[in-house]
Amino acid sequence: MLKNNIQTYSLTHHKSLFSHVDQQEYFYIQTAEHPYISEPYRAESYAIEFIRKGSIIMHTGLEKKEVHAPAIITLGPSVIRSFSKNDDDILIDIIFFRPQFFLENQANIFFLSQYDFFEIRNFSELTTTDEIKFERIFNLIKEISEVKPPHQTSILRSYLYILIYEIDGIQKKKSLVEIQNPLFEKFKTILFKDFLKYRTVQHYAETLNVSRKYLSEVIKKSSGKTASDWINETVILEAKVLLQSKNLSINQISERLHFSDQSVFGRFFKNYTGISPLEYRKKQND
Repeated sequence: MLKNNIQTYSLTHHKSLFSHVDQQEYFYIQTAEHPYISEPYRAESYAIEFIRKGSIIMHTGLEKKEVHAPAIITLGPSVIRSFSKNDDDILIDIIFFRPQFFLENQANIFFLSQYDFFEIRNFSELTTTDEIKFERIFNLIKEISEVKPPHQTSILRSYLYILIYEIDGIQKKKSLVEIQNPLFEKFKTILFKDFLKYRTVQHYAETLNVSRKYLSEVIKKSSGKTASDWINETVILEAKVLLQSKNLSINQISERLHFSDQSVFGRFFKNYTGISPLEYRKKQND
């Protein structure tokens, strides 16, 4: 997936949303005001959020979730996300960290990428037992962020390892009881890798070794949307992120999305959004 020159929020940008934050490669904040960013974007850092109280609405990719406390949200840099308000009374702990910070003493540079909950399984609602466990971990993170003891970064990195292993344990238990059709999950995984080049249902059916008709039936039954809807809406979502970058012309975006020309891209975009790519860009700059 192409990510250069797109709307990607830096760690500095995230820090600017809060006060009293001075860490360089990571930062932690406990807040009663989640930064609700309604337009889709990516980030350069990983994020783990612990919702202690209240709820938010989270969009990741094409999926919309209402996340209620107690819950954990996990987001990798490549995830297109946006948030909207769902509750006036909310309390969230958030830790952002650049991959190079976490991997500083890690021999396996692919450590983080082995956990799909940073990419596709982006939240977990917690049992009472898990809630107590995460409260303890985040209370420790809050304490070292405020006290700033010797070896603060090494201690924080250790807590991140604990968080990741604990979240992985929850996800493994969750996957054992999920009834979601595995073919639908495989389709989504391949779609997010291939959508720039392949936009026919036939391609995904052949990749998954099933008939086009069967794949279409499974996708419709699992999500309420057709396979074509998933493909086209994924392209639209990527277009919206690209259009937020002033460094790219409409024609360049059209080329990146593999449209034959700018006018074809414009018609496609307007058909799904009701406005032209240029109108969408101007709307974001108002």
